[in-house]
Order: sequence, then C-alpha cells, then structure tokens
Amino acid sequence: MSRPANTEYAAFYETYVGKVSEDDLTTAFRRHTANLLAFLSAIPAQRRDHAYAPGKWTIRQVLQHMIDAERVFAYRALNFARKDPNALPGFDENEFADVARVDHREWSDMVEEFQFVRNASDLFFRSLNEEELARTGVASGKPVSVRALGFIMIGHAIHHTEVVKERYL
Repeated sequence: MSRPANTEYAAFYETYVGKVSEDDLTTAFRRHTANLLAFLSAIPAQRRDHAYAPGKWTIRQVLQHMIDAERVFAYRALNFARKDPNALPGFDENEFADVARVDHREWSDMVEEFQFVRNASDLFFRSLNEEELARTGVASGKPVSVRALGFIMIGHAIHHTEVVKERYL
C-alpha cells in the first residue's frame, strides 16, 4: 500500500497527507492509531469540555469531528473502491458539530467508538489490492484515489491531535 502521488488528491488535502511520514498505509494505520488512542485516553477529564476560544469546538467536539470525518472518508473510499460512478458531496463539519450532541456522551465511549471506526477503516484498506487502491472518484467536487483517502484519514487525525496539543492542553 504505497504512498499516493500528489496527483491522486486535491491540493488542500496535502495538509493531511503530508503529516503521514510512512510510505505504507498499513504501517501508518497501526502506528498512528496506537499513538492517538494513548493520547486520547490521557486527556484529563477537566479539559475535555474546554474550548481554547469563544466559538471554538471543545476537545469533546473535536473527537466527535474526528469520528464523523473518519466515517465520511471511509464511505468515500468504499464507494470508489467498488467503482461507484457517482460523485459524492462534501460535508460541512461545522453543521455536523452543531447538531452532534456530545455533552451527554461518556469520554471512554467516544474513544472506544473512534477505535472501532479506525479499526474498521484499517481492515477495509488492508482488504484492498493495488488496483482497488488506485481507483478514483469525485468527492467535494475533486478527484481523489482510494489510497489517498486512507492517508487523508490518518493525516486528518494527526492534524487534530496537534491542534489539541497546541491550543487546548
């Protein structure tokens, strides 16, 4: 599962793909998932509902966003790997965050949900061969390969982990 060429995704995704140092997707999933789960489990309870500025998400909302985005990227990858010819719409993460009721959720349940979603993503990508990984589709009006979506997924989580470390803790 080799690294995607920069022609396999829109330029705005370089922010995420560039954060993944590994060239192999399976290795990247294993390394970053373990690191992320350890980080999430160590976030103190008193910081989970903290927002670093008015109008910004809380850490709990950031985690929900990571779960939601993982599902969206996985759905896109599934469609394109299975040769669905339909273009897929974008999603507005702020609208998702506005209606996702996270205040009542147990942190441990959210971390476990992310782990399950991530494990499902990892298993799905491991089930694909090079031909399937190279397949492309259109999401948010831009072409993207299945392989790139795996790297985007991992890089997206790394990005938000870095934001939480820099601005919230």
